[in-house]
Amino acid sequence: MLQAEVPSQKGLRVGRLLIIDAVVAVALSAFWYFCFAVLNRRRAIDALRWVETACSNHGRIVKARWFSPSHLQAQVSFASHWFDQARVTVHLFPRPLPFKWLYCLCRKQKETLTFEADLDYAPGGQIEVFRHRWVTGNQVSLDQDSRDWSLIRPGPVVFSTAAQPNPELPPVVRTFMTSRGHSLLSVRLRSHSPHLLVTVPLESLSDDESAAGFMKVLRDLAAGASTSRQ
Repeated sequence: MLQAEVPSQKGLRVGRLLIIDAVVAVALSAFWYFCFAVLNRRRAIDALRWVETACSNHGRIVKARWFSPSHLQAQVSFASHWFDQARVTVHLFPRPLPFKWLYCLCRKQKETLTFEADLDYAPGGQIEVFRHRWVTGNQVSLDQDSRDWSLIRPGPVVFSTAAQPNPELPPVVRTFMTSRGHSLLSVRLRSHSPHLLVTVPLESLSDDESAAGFMKVLRDLAAGASTSRQ
């Protein structure tokens, strides 16, 4: 009888340890999820606050909706002659889900803010502008004794897929290439709603001043779209 009871007691102790481990794992997972969900919420709300402050008295956030702990979308109401049916979408790292967060970091993805709106007049065509940076990690060894080397800092290079590219850049592209538009990741203009879509890295909207600069770029892009249409 004693020999039969010993294995049974050991099995009970192992079962209790497994239950305790499972409870601790669930508690830690819940704690992780809650903490980083709160962090994401704060980051997204700060971004919306900066955008609303940059609008001054011309616009305000009227409605916000969370689609997930890393995806927030808000409607923005602007005064006349600014933007119609405007909305801001914030995409954050999925911090509450560590494996997805790690995947985003490995893919070198960025947290972004996308502004979408209709313009007073729909653009006549469609244009999409994306920014790419190529950086080499290779060290180039130069012969110190040679004086035939000349280092040149090139300016922006524009690649166009148009069948007959125009030598004169559209106003939207010129705005994209200016110092004010240095943080833009992409700009889309199209004839159907939403007419204007602009994406920037969230880290570029770190304060009220940078958000005000972003709003200035949006107005320049809208003005450029109107000029192109004319």
